[in-house]
Amino acid sequence: MPMLMITILILFRIIDDLRINLWNMEINSQSFNIVDVKPTNMEDLTEVITCAEFHPTHCNTLAYSSSKGSIRLIDLRQSALCDNHSKIFEEHEAPGARSFFTEIIASISDVKFSRDGRYLLSRDYMTLKLWDLNMDSGPVSTFQVHEHLRPRLCDLYENDSIFDKFECCLSGDGLHVATGSYGNLFRVFASTPGSMEVTTLEASRNPMRRQIANPTRPTRGTLTSMTRGVRRGGENLGVDANGNSLDFSTKLLHLAWHPTENSIACAAANSLYMYYA
Repeated sequence: MPMLMITILILFRIIDDLRINLWNMEINSQSFNIVDVKPTNMEDLTEVITCAEFHPTHCNTLAYSSSKGSIRLIDLRQSALCDNHSKIFEEHEAPGARSFFTEIIASISDVKFSRDGRYLLSRDYMTLKLWDLNMDSGPVSTFQVHEHLRPRLCDLYENDSIFDKFECCLSGDGLHVATGSYGNLFRVFASTPGSMEVTTLEASRNPMRRQIANPTRPTRGTLTSMTRGVRRGGENLGVDANGNSLDFSTKLLHLAWHPTENSIACAAANSLYMYYA
C-alpha cells in the first residue's frame, strides 16, 4: 500500500492599507489576495485596513480591523476572495456625539485574540475594548486609556500624536489586558467586566523619577509588584506632579505578554524592558 504523503503548507499573512495577502513560505514568487477593499475609483475610498490577526486555534478564521473602528471576522473556507464577513464588531457613537475627531480616534491600531480564542481585544486611540466572539452587539468591557486627553485632541492633532498606533495584549490566562501610553507608561487592566482594577507602570531604568499627581484609588492584583514605579489609576494621568504635560515624544507603542508566564515585554525608544510578577 503506497504511503500517503501529506504536504503541510505554512502560510502567513501580510497586509497593507487596502489588501491582505496570504503567502506560502515555500513559494516566494507569488501570494494569494484574500481581502481587497480598494475601490474602482480612489475618490470613493472611505476606510483602510489597519491590522489583521489569525484565530489561535481555527486556522480558517481571520480578523481584520479598519480605520472606521470596525473589526470583521472572515472564514477563509467560504471563498478565495473574502469579500463578505461572517461577523462584524463595531460600536456606534451616541447621537450628537460625532465631531471632527470621531473617526480619527475610532481607528483601530491593534487587535489580539485571547489564547483560548473566545475573546478579541482591540485598541483605538482612546480605549481598549474586549469583545466576545459570540456577541457582536457590543464589547463586553471598555477600558479608558486616554480619556484624560479628550480636551486636548486639537493639540494632539496638530502635533500628529493623535495618529500614534498603540498595540495591546492579553495575559495567557485572559485575566488582564495591557496597552501603552505616553511618557513610556503602560496600563494593565483586570479584564473581568465591572472590575475597577488598573495599574499604571513606567518602562524606565529609574521608574521612581516621575510621580503622578493626586492618585485616587489603590489597586489590587498580581501585577502590582512588577516594579517599584507603580502608579495607581487616576484622572490626572497625562500631567506630572507640577501640572506639566507629559512629553508626547516619549511613548510606549509596542508590548507583548508571554503566552504562559506572567511577564510583559515593553519597547520604549531604543530599549526593551521585561517586567515579571
